[in-house]
Amino acid sequence: MKHKIALSLLAADFLYLQKEIEMINNSEADWLHMDVMDGVFVPNISFGFPILEAVKPLLKKPMDVHLMIVEPQKFIRQVAAAGAYLMNVHYEVSPHLHRTVSAIKEKGMKAGVTLNPHTPVHLLEDMIQDIDMVLLMSVNPGFGGQTFIEHSVEKTARLKDMILRKGLHTLIEVDGGINMETSRRLLTAGADVLVTGSFVFNSPNPVQTIKELKELTVNVDH
Repeated sequence: MKHKIALSLLAADFLYLQKEIEMINNSEADWLHMDVMDGVFVPNISFGFPILEAVKPLLKKPMDVHLMIVEPQKFIRQVAAAGAYLMNVHYEVSPHLHRTVSAIKEKGMKAGVTLNPHTPVHLLEDMIQDIDMVLLMSVNPGFGGQTFIEHSVEKTARLKDMILRKGLHTLIEVDGGINMETSRRLLTAGADVLVTGSFVFNSPNPVQTIKELKELTVNVDH
């Protein structure tokens, strides 16, 4: 499967949100990644459901919603109503993860589980078969434009090994510090989806940068 590129709206210019969405629609980006932050689970507040609902009628790409919040299970209905294709919840705030994942799927969405940089992949060993995608944070969640955490490449490889060992097709998404160099290493390790924000939006030609990320080719043994 050709890897996917998910554009993080967090890095967009919110004064020109419609223009930014049109750029994404006209690019080779596969998904729009929406980071919802509550200032409790992560040390920042981003945007909430009014932005998701405003984007919904304009967007021609699937919406990948990442809830960086406590008690994400309370908002499954609203995320589904906002038109999300996939809903990501953090392992660290989900004591009843199986129930939450099941509830996400019951609302017609794909279910993703996010791991912070310090959270080991083996904690998903008994759950991975029920998850459509695992999002590995390669920076500490809360802010865009951070430096890539190096052990994320090895972590991606370990997760890929678990997925293949169980004969599954669970996708691996990686978010944080994504550029051409880190993208190559992560794709080689087994990543399927790369979330990129400031690297694209701050580039001279975002559409061309997305194209170059999409066209990256690597040799993988998987």
